Amino acid sequence: MSTSTVLERTAPLYAKVRSVIPPIEWPVFADDIEAILALKRERDAVILAHNYMTPEIFHCVADIVGDSLALAREAMKVDAKVIVLAGVHFMAETAKMLNPRKTVLIPDVEAGCSLASSITAADVRLMRARYPGVPVVTYVNSTADVKAESDICCTSGNALKIVESLGVPEVIMLPDEFLAQNIAKQTKVKIIAWAGHCEVHERFTAAEVRTLRADHPGVVILAHPECPPEVVAEADYAGSTADMLAYVGREQPKRVVLLTECSMADNISVHHPNVDFVRPCNLCPHMKRITLPKIRRALETMTHEVTIDPALAVRARMSVERMLAVK
Repeated sequence: MSTSTVLERTAPLYAKVRSVIPPIEWPVFADDIEAILALKRERDAVILAHNYMTPEIFHCVADIVGDSLALAREAMKVDAKVIVLAGVHFMAETAKMLNPRKTVLIPDVEAGCSLASSITAADVRLMRARYPGVPVVTYVNSTADVKAESDICCTSGNALKIVESLGVPEVIMLPDEFLAQNIAKQTKVKIIAWAGHCEVHERFTAAEVRTLRADHPGVVILAHPECPPEVVAEADYAGSTADMLAYVGREQPKRVVLLTECSMADNISVHHPNVDFVRPCNLCPHMKRITLPKIRRALETMTHEVTIDPALAVRARMSVERMLAVK
């Protein structure tokens, strides 16, 4: 099939992303995109894509997009036989836990997470022994075996609500230290933190925020709560990626900075062409392991399938379901 034919058929998709993908790059993507769309129909598959995916994935092949909370919720509603998780490994594990009878694929098994790798199930058991009777709230950016040792999960978007829903004076909050510290500033609940960090968000500094303000007068600065507390304190608003998206849509700032993974700005800007996005680009090397060719290969070969020990999955699923039950 000629390249010109593929380009002609994928032109409507390119129209969606032309503001963030140069014309010279589109021919590189178009063939894989068309193949992926056909393979989804053939395999009865859906693609769940995190907000940090690149635009050609996020806007052109994904069926469901969002932050980790949205993907967790939507994973339970999927009717397709196959779920391809365009994100990192813990997200694929969560999708599998919530859909034990479905085939869940991750395009690259090396797509990990610095937070998830910062703690083990044994560490959680040690924390329980050190603080007997204190409930464990675990960020979804964690492995299935860590979730299995936890009482309830949370995301950056609902962490405060989850902590306060327990009705206790103190909680253990794992594994993101900065998220725990930022939530602690908003509640009377005492929070015992773990020293895990996101390698994207921990690199932002308060000095960088001040420089951004000086270089871009009037800019609105939005920070992810995985950033250090001193960065959040310098920002105009802090919230999950879903919160950031909602803020931009609601407030329509003339110029904005998103202190998070840089593909987020590309993906939001497609829908808000009148907003000027200043891009301090911190890339997540794990998210960027997921590419169109790898998604295509995953659907062609039905790899790499995510499996979890059934007994472990039941325990881990309970902590996620408790989170999803909190309204």
